[in-house]
Amino acid sequence: MTAVTDHTDHADQPGDDDARKKDPGGEIVRKERSGREAGHKEKGDSGRGAREATEAGSGGGTGSGSGSADSVGSADAVGSADAPGGWDDGLIARRVSATAEGQARPVQETVMDNRPPAVAPLAYDGPLRSRLDALRELVGLSRTRLDSRTLAEAGQVLDEAAARRRLSGQHTVVAIAGATGSGKSQLFNALAGVAISETGVRRPTTAAPIACSWSDGAAGLIDRLGIPGRLRRRPLQSAEAEAQLRGLVLVDLPDHDSAAVQHREHVDRILALVDAVIWVVDPEKYADAVLHERYLRPMAGHAEVTFVVLNQVDRLPRDAADQVLDDLRRLLDEDGIALGEYGEPGATVLALSALTGDGIGELREVLGHFVAERGAAARRISADVDAAAVRLWPVYANRRQAGLSEEARDEFADRLADAVGATAAGEAAERAWRRNANRACGTPWLRLWRWYQDRREPATGRLSVRAYDDEEATARQRVEQAVRTVAEQASDGLPAPWAQAVREAAVRGSQGLCEALDELAVRAGTPVGRPPRPGWWPAAVLAQAAMTVLQVVGGLWLLAQIIGLMSPNLGVPVLLMVIGIVGGPGVEWACRLAANGPARRYGAEAERRLREAASGCGRARVLDPVAGELLRYREVREQFLRVSGVTGGTGVTGVTGVTGVTGVGASAG
Repeated sequence: MTAVTDHTDHADQPGDDDARKKDPGGEIVRKERSGREAGHKEKGDSGRGAREATEAGSGGGTGSGSGSADSVGSADAVGSADAPGGWDDGLIARRVSATAEGQARPVQETVMDNRPPAVAPLAYDGPLRSRLDALRELVGLSRTRLDSRTLAEAGQVLDEAAARRRLSGQHTVVAIAGATGSGKSQLFNALAGVAISETGVRRPTTAAPIACSWSDGAAGLIDRLGIPGRLRRRPLQSAEAEAQLRGLVLVDLPDHDSAAVQHREHVDRILALVDAVIWVVDPEKYADAVLHERYLRPMAGHAEVTFVVLNQVDRLPRDAADQVLDDLRRLLDEDGIALGEYGEPGATVLALSALTGDGIGELREVLGHFVAERGAAARRISADVDAAAVRLWPVYANRRQAGLSEEARDEFADRLADAVGATAAGEAAERAWRRNANRACGTPWLRLWRWYQDRREPATGRLSVRAYDDEEATARQRVEQAVRTVAEQASDGLPAPWAQAVREAAVRGSQGLCEALDELAVRAGTPVGRPPRPGWWPAAVLAQAAMTVLQVVGGLWLLAQIIGLMSPNLGVPVLLMVIGIVGGPGVEWACRLAANGPARRYGAEAERRLREAASGCGRARVLDPVAGELLRYREVREQFLRVSGVTGGTGVTGVTGVTGVTGVGASAG
């Protein structure tokens, strides 16, 4: 707001002295009061108040009345308009005026400019933006796995970060907090240079937060704190104070230990929104358990935006004040608050007296450097993200290797293969191949005897009656046990919510697994057609036939000699019969030896087919859903590492075997 003034010395106009004589202290005093009331209207009405004061002064018809009214009304109007850029930010301009009541500073015309000053929004640096983006992605990926209360704080941090980013980046909001009687309102007034916040022996004295801004453009920040216009103030204006603390928005909070619940709610709400906080303690309550346990210890990660001020040191001797200050530092160190000593980042600890002004200059200087850096808001948001990451640690971080190893996958496949009887099927296939080989390469007399035995003995005499119901129940139990085992192995080491999600995925996949395995066992375990025959089978059959022919020829020859059809010669027919009788079993024995390898290979192939079928079914129904949950956890864990600011996964163990076939290691440790 700019003001264009036309100075006229109304005090030198004729008739002023006569007017004062006619109405000593009456009409003029009333007009002065009306001018002051009009000049103190809130939020940009200072120019209008000046005009009303001028009109009220001239309405009396006396030159002296006009001069006196203009003197009071215009002083407030000019004081409000002299600030750079205008005071159009919702603040009440209450300042101490050095102009005497009788001195005339008339304003002929005031021009109002109601446009709000241009304020640059807050800008976060690259690492902080990356962490906020990762936190937003983390919350989105976790909504279906975690309850809303677990993610509430992270969501609030994102909301507050977005809200703060839209507001002024040239201002730093600092709250003054403390216990009853610590002198925080006195310190607030000492920094402002004027009695703004009420002080006194009545407790609690501060009933509502009061804001004081050293420059324009902070209306949005104060609106965010919920402080109404009637509780917004201006400090005592001086070139030195404006240059030193320009950009500071100071908020005086009620007592954090107030008996009024509403006061404590004000403190908790505003402490979550300000950029920094000045904790004011006194020699009597600096070790108060409520302060340390409820506020300082939980906000230990906000040390870089924390000031701890030991007030009322004027009540202590010098040595005692140093001892109390050292003990305060010890307590802060026990709370986990890093102290900004020797140039290291951390909390600032000072000792002062707001009553005598001792140490106020040092606090002003420290606050001036702190505000001039324009980094408190980003540091506060970064500390909030750190706090949210610490609270989310139990639901995202795993301390040991988690996931499915190759051994666990093989064990699961073996359990399913046992459930469907893959080994037994392979052995049965091997026996079938051997049986076919014996039938093809055995002696005719042995095959005839076996045929006779098959005809005489009933089928139930050789085959055991299988209890199919018992076998089916046993197989189902084996499948369920295999699923439970692989689910426990996959979820071991994971945080509780993600371990539960892995187990639920395994249970869902196991539904209908037994029936699917039965179909696969029938389809993959039954050989298609007759078993294959090796190339030496025809030669073995011919050899066995030759041995049989020799036996028959020798027997007929011997018979012909016995009945006299041929001359006696026992040597040749007996030799032929012996060769046939001994050669037939020999050929059969040799065929059995030769059939061992092909029979084993045939049985192993049948077992392999059934194992692969069972393994594929288990992978599709159980392992793949489990791997999907592990992949989701891997994603959120990587986002959590970004939120925590951890590079390379330090301190967090990885997830292995999250794919369906080979198992991809994701070790972050």
